[in-house]
Amino acid sequence: MNYIEALQKRYSVKKFNKEKKISTEVLQNILVAGQLSASSLGLQPYKIFVVESEEIKEKLVPAFRNTSQISTCSHLIVLVSKKSIEEKYLDGYFKHITEVRSVPLESLDLFRKSIDFYINSLSQEEQQHWNEKQAYIVLGQLMFAAALEEVDSCPMEGFDENIMNEILNLDSATETATVTLALGYRAEDDHFQNLIKVRKPNEKLFKFL
Repeated sequence: MNYIEALQKRYSVKKFNKEKKISTEVLQNILVAGQLSASSLGLQPYKIFVVESEEIKEKLVPAFRNTSQISTCSHLIVLVSKKSIEEKYLDGYFKHITEVRSVPLESLDLFRKSIDFYINSLSQEEQQHWNEKQAYIVLGQLMFAAALEEVDSCPMEGFDENIMNEILNLDSATETATVTLALGYRAEDDHFQNLIKVRKPNEKLFKFL
């Protein structure tokens, strides 16, 4: 299956086959795709929570407006964004670069200054919005990887942030759940899989300049 065929087959599943689980190998491939996602300045201001425990999924059900996906999916991915970029976080980021690339910290001074300048130009609210946008880039990458692995998915942002943060034991002062992605395999009786995909025609979607 090529990537266009995979995307044609993909739809936002409303009900998964609860008995069919994603294998460890396939799940790992999808997660690596998320790890390799593009991120502005390479900062990755998010964490990727992988909920596979049935007990925790059941606890999360009340947080969602539509619950069928949560109660039937194989795994639930929760993208958690930082609310701001602290100096301590940047220190860790640059230390990691020196370790991975075997370069002295001083060689990164100009890069660090440019990041500091940009981050300091943003309000806390703007920083959180920027971080959340980075998480959505990861979401798209995870969905694409899942489609290529023939794993079904459903992105969801209709949840109670406070309930989600509490159950996941997040530090609500510094981070928050941004968006989720249910993964698994479509149930045979999910009639949405039989609907023709509706998208804007080329002439209304694309504009060549």
